[in-house]
Amino acid sequence: MRIVLVGPPGAGKGTQAHLLAKTLSIPHISTGDLFRANISQGTPLGLEAKAYMDAGKLVPDEITIGMAKDRMTQPDAAKGFLLDGFPRNLGQAKALDEILADAGIALDGVLDLEVPEEEVVKRIAGRRLCRNNGSHVFHVDYNPPAQDGVCDECGGELYQRTDDTEEAVRVRLEEYHSKTEPIIGYYADQGLLVTIPALGRVSEVTERAIEALRR
Repeated sequence: MRIVLVGPPGAGKGTQAHLLAKTLSIPHISTGDLFRANISQGTPLGLEAKAYMDAGKLVPDEITIGMAKDRMTQPDAAKGFLLDGFPRNLGQAKALDEILADAGIALDGVLDLEVPEEEVVKRIAGRRLCRNNGSHVFHVDYNPPAQDGVCDECGGELYQRTDDTEEAVRVRLEEYHSKTEPIIGYYADQGLLVTIPALGRVSEVTERAIEALRR
């Protein structure tokens, strides 16, 4: 299957992408992983991207599109893939259509993880990370530490990332609404969109997505 996963920040895309890709036995292709791999390997696209990033500039769409195209042509993606974070805007969505058409293949579906905006703010703004180990993550409401501000695992100080504040989250949501949300209508018009309520336990959301894909 060839799937695109979309949804606002805080919708759980990374978690669901990993679980869905594993269940469907297809590679999970995320924009973040594409950039890290290309930069660490020193590919021409990676070097171009790094130059823009080092200068504090946005990486042009054509570089992101090129990385995604290269990844989708690798042998492990021959029978399908799950795209997470790409396409991020209408230009990228149209470019993806062209890439797939040139390869004689098409998307099977676009999963839209739907979460109320206030829940997104609550999920992200309540997140706290350990200064000693960033993989130790807590939440003031959903997974609070035994002692306020102290990591249960190692006793390190818990802190809130600057981009996790409510103000920062709302800025990210505005960007999502203006740049990414239009692709939802674009795919709906193609009959590819499937909306998945993303509230509830992680396993429940995964089950909803799998069931929707099998219809």
